[in-house]
Order: sequence, then C-alpha cells, then structure tokens
Amino acid sequence: MKTPCADPTGHAARRLENLRPALNRRSFLQHSLVLAGGCAAGLRAATAPDGLDRLKPIGQGKGVHPGRVVWVHDPGVTDWKGPGDGHWWEGDRVKQGRVDAMLARAVCELTGEATVSRAWARLFRHFNQSRGKGDVGYRAGERVMIKPNWVGLIYLEGHVNTDTYTFIRRHDYMNTAPQMIIALLDQLVRVGVRPGDITVGDTLACLVHEYYSLLHGAFPEVCYEDCEGKFDRIKSKPSAVPLFWSSRPEGKTGDSVPTSFAEADYLINFACLKAHTAGGVTLCAKNHYGSLVRWPVQKGYYDMHPNCFATQTGVYRPLVDLMGHAHLGGKTVLHLIDGLFSGAHPRDAVPQRMEMPPFLGHWPCSLLASQDPVAIDSVGFDFLWSERTDFPRKGGVDDYLHEAALAADPPSGTFYDPNHGTPTRRLASLGVHEHWNNPEEKKYSRNLGTGEGIELVKADA
Repeated sequence: MKTPCADPTGHAARRLENLRPALNRRSFLQHSLVLAGGCAAGLRAATAPDGLDRLKPIGQGKGVHPGRVVWVHDPGVTDWKGPGDGHWWEGDRVKQGRVDAMLARAVCELTGEATVSRAWARLFRHFNQSRGKGDVGYRAGERVMIKPNWVGLIYLEGHVNTDTYTFIRRHDYMNTAPQMIIALLDQLVRVGVRPGDITVGDTLACLVHEYYSLLHGAFPEVCYEDCEGKFDRIKSKPSAVPLFWSSRPEGKTGDSVPTSFAEADYLINFACLKAHTAGGVTLCAKNHYGSLVRWPVQKGYYDMHPNCFATQTGVYRPLVDLMGHAHLGGKTVLHLIDGLFSGAHPRDAVPQRMEMPPFLGHWPCSLLASQDPVAIDSVGFDFLWSERTDFPRKGGVDDYLHEAALAADPPSGTFYDPNHGTPTRRLASLGVHEHWNNPEEKKYSRNLGTGEGIELVKADA
C-alpha cells in the first residue's frame, strides 16, 4: 500500500484554481427547467413507430434532482485525427484543461451548485442522507474507489503484455480516458480527499505503463489496482463480503466483492459510451463486470453472460444484482460515462465517429453524469440506439433497465436480493427509466413537464 499523501490539496488546487467557473444561472435554467408549451402536447406518445416506449417513465428517480442526467459536450476537447495521428491519449491530443472544465461543469449542473467544492459537498451529503447516515459530508480518512472501464486492457484477451505491462495491440481502444480519471482525482483532492485514500482500479485489467505513467505522474500517492499487482500496482483480491445471484444458481463457487470495494466508503462508476456486440450496450451497469475478481464466464462460477445477453424481455438480469449490491451500486456516489470516443466492444479496435446531431461525423466528445444509475444508462442507451442500427437495437437490450427501475416488483418476477444467501429483502427501485422523445430534441418527461422521469440537462463546455 502506498503512503498517504502529505499534501492533500496543493496539486489539485493548482490545477483547478481556474477551472471552477461559476454556474451560469441563465444557462442552467434554460437547460434544466421544465419547458412548457405546445410542443409537449403531441409528445406523450406511448409506443413510437420505431418500437420504443417513449416518455413513459417507470421506477423512482434518484439524486438531489431526481432523475437528472447532465450531458456536457465539447468538440474542442480533442484534436486527434484518428489512427495514424499517434494515439489519442498521448501528448495533448486530449486537452486536459478542457476535460477538467467538462467535469467541473457536470458536477455543478448535476447538483445546481456554483462551484466544484459545493457540488461535491452536496453529493456526499445527499448520498449519506439517502443511506441513513445523517446529514454529513465527506469525513477525513474515508476511502473512495474509482471503477473505470478498462476492458481494452483485459489480461486474458492478449492485447497487453502482462510481463512488460505494455500494449501489444488496441492502443487506441475506447477505454475510460486517463485524462478523465485525472480530472476526477483533481476534484476529489481539491475537496479534501487524501490521494492515499483513493483507489483506481479495474479487477480484470492490466494497467499498462502507457496509462499508469500519466496517472501516477499526476497523482503518485493514489493507489492503482489491477489484476496482476506488478510494477507497484496493487493486486485485486476478493474480500469476505459475498455477492449472491438472485437466480440462486446451485453448485457454483460463491462470488465476493473485491477488498478495495468492501473497504471503500464511496464508489465512483466511470463507464464508457459503447455498444456491445452481445449485450447491445455496455454502460455503467455492465462496468461492474470488472468489479468481481474473476472472469465473467470463469469455470465453476455463475456464468453472467446468458442472462445479460438474452434477447427476451421480462427475464432475470444479473446486472440488477450488481447495480443493487450494497458494496457496488449501493456505495456509488456518482455515475459517469466517458463519451470522448465511442464504438462497439469488442468489434472495434479503434473509436468510431458518430453521425447523429450534434456530432455529425466527429468524435462524440461528451461526458454524462448522474446520481441515478438507471437514468444515466437510459440516456446512454438512447444515444447508442439512435446512432446505430445494429447491436443496441437487438431485442431485450434495455430489459435490465426495466428490471432495475422496477426491482421491487420486476416484470420477470425475480426476487432481487444480492445481499443475502436466501431471498430476504427485496431491492427497491434503483432509479427511473424512459426513452427520450426523439434524437433531435433529446427531451424526457421532466424536460417537457409530462411526468416524473428523466431530466436531461445539456451543457456545452
């Protein structure tokens, strides 16, 4: 374990001193207040011709502003031209200062606060109140776990050399960007979290030197965890805290959450905006595939793939157990989706440009943020469904969102309780789900004043 940082604020204060823009109140109101008027009248449709049930919220919104999802778009955040122009994470191809500003805008818009410090104070207080811990904020010594999606670094797929900790191939895969993690670390340290109390890790990934040098160079006292634990990384290991699948499989080795998750007081889920050739989409919920210290289809364990990839509706979804477990989704103070680049896992070795407005043939250059795990994946799904005609449009892709939103009484009839060996206490609704009115306006029921569903706040950086 690394020594805790002796100077918990200096680095971040220098980096963020000029990156805490006061919230533009007029812009905030334009994007987040209910829009009344004639446009709402014809947009309360049930099932649209494309088959999606639009503007029909189910579940219960979560967060300071229930169901709010913030979308920050900054086309100037990268000038990477694509393969042949070096790697997107090298040099200044992804502009760190602009990423910092995107994340600052995201947390301020999400909470309605004017500064990053006040935004995080509100996030921590609301989270602790919702968990029955009282009106308290972050307290010194509490640990924070950051879970990126580094599926491109998975140790079993041969894209990284686990002996040298360097890329073999897929150098430009759409992993959670190191620049996004650095921006998040900046904010956490700025609001008083000691670097030594922060862990960044994906249990299935080999944290290559190419990423580690960027992260460790900015925050050397942070704990970096991966599958092997070589070269000063920390090796992921299971804890004694079990995770039970609500399908109650028999004859399988029991699962447990990683020690770093069990010991953390807060979790930040930093997923990516990607389609998936089998699951349709891979967002915050599926990011928890890397929150267990074993391969998803490892022999002897419950195989997560069949029900995660099922094209039926109204069936048991293991993702709900991951979203609802007390030490995974239950500890998550903030859900983020890195949309700087996008593509389809595992098909695309490099990012794919997006054609839907406002991207129009460019990288998406986006960041999504929410306190509601169902709402943020619903918005991510709508982006991917509207952009693509292949994997996100398969049957059953958003079924896990229906199950999660209605976890207390899901369509499948499953007794979702990942925290007990036998069905004991049903999960409550994990959040709110619906689909936007159309890809051009991207408005949900709270934007239109037609229901208590999702509110999408658009913020141009």
